[in-house]
Amino acid sequence: RFSRLEAAVRLAIAGNLLDVAAKAQLGDDTVQAAFGTALSAPLLGSIAEFSEAIQNARHILYLADNAGEIVFDRDLLAQLPLGNFAVVVRGAPVLNDATLADAQRAGLAEFCELATNGSDAPGTLLEDCSPDFRARFEAADLIIAKGQGNYESLVGTDKHIFFLLKVKCPVLAESLQCPCGSLVLHHQLAVEV
Repeated sequence: RFSRLEAAVRLAIAGNLLDVAAKAQLGDDTVQAAFGTALSAPLLGSIAEFSEAIQNARHILYLADNAGEIVFDRDLLAQLPLGNFAVVVRGAPVLNDATLADAQRAGLAEFCELATNGSDAPGTLLEDCSPDFRARFEAADLIIAKGQGNYESLVGTDKHIFFLLKVKCPVLAESLQCPCGSLVLHHQLAVEV
């Protein structure tokens, strides 16, 4: 029913349910319902635009979110062009965000280079990130950013970004102009100079 890319995007977004900061108790029924929803709910955003951006990108940064959900990013990562992307995780443990050790355990190194942002802040606060990460961020012509923290900290930056997230609160729903629970592939274009 879906293209392989759309199925992978939906799975990656559904994995965003595993944010224990948003849901303290996740039973099997809740997880199964989330993945069922990922396959049946509308996806707000354009898979065609996302596919074209991936194909045209010279260097992609994939900003991971939570430790538990990065295993659900694997199928999407396997579809990105080899050799021109890196997965970035937090520089130190914070909340339940993914670290380098988590990414290695999830087997992500088989797809790409792994790097850290050098920060222990939730989201991606550029002023708190390492010089190496900031250079990578500036050099990337496409950013794929998972989760609410990355959305909140990077929306409005002058970068070409696709945000992949599940809307979990009314504030985010208002910002994205969609209902809570929505699966979102939000496209932000860089400002042309």
